[in-house]
Amino acid sequence: MSNYQLVYFPLRGRGQATRYLFVDNGIDYKEEDCGKDWVKTYKPKMPFGQPPLLKDGDFEVAQSNTIMRYLGRKHGLYPSDLQEAAKVDMITDHVEDIRGPYVRMIYPNYENGKDDYVKTLPEKLGYIENLFKKWGTEYITTKISSADYILLDLLDILLILSPTCLDALPTIKAYYDRMASRPNLKKYRETEEFKKMPVNGNGKQ
Repeated sequence: MSNYQLVYFPLRGRGQATRYLFVDNGIDYKEEDCGKDWVKTYKPKMPFGQPPLLKDGDFEVAQSNTIMRYLGRKHGLYPSDLQEAAKVDMITDHVEDIRGPYVRMIYPNYENGKDDYVKTLPEKLGYIENLFKKWGTEYITTKISSADYILLDLLDILLILSPTCLDALPTIKAYYDRMASRPNLKKYRETEEFKKMPVNGNGKQ
């Protein structure tokens, strides 16, 4: 029986990539909703004052990308080859370059900032398109990794924000379809629980 517990809000946000990793690999875990008494009970317990937090027995891991790397290394979802690992880290860090401005737009500036943000996507996603064409692998590397779930989650939210954002990027589009059609992920993504889960905490998407 797994001792994993994901402490997060009941929304996709920064916790969704971890859920994808767990679901796709058949790893048991439980969720703890930290939104019910966030300020008094949970925030003081967070190493950096924010979720998500992963509990692996008595060991706690904070920061969403660190959680993903930790689980990746533990479950054979992080390359041992240095160059392959560098590819995984490159995509993880580039996703953060896209996601950071997304969060800053979604929460304080959605109405006035959405159009300008969407205009940046062809260039930012184009970098990934070019790398994927060059690398020529089914996933980011020859084997699925923690970063693939991070990228899937990013593409999910971008497609909600701008449904045509992958139309001119056939390599990424094929990659996205391949990830989304993985049996465990497909089944999970078809559940009402997933469909009804808010993308962000303020209802904007």
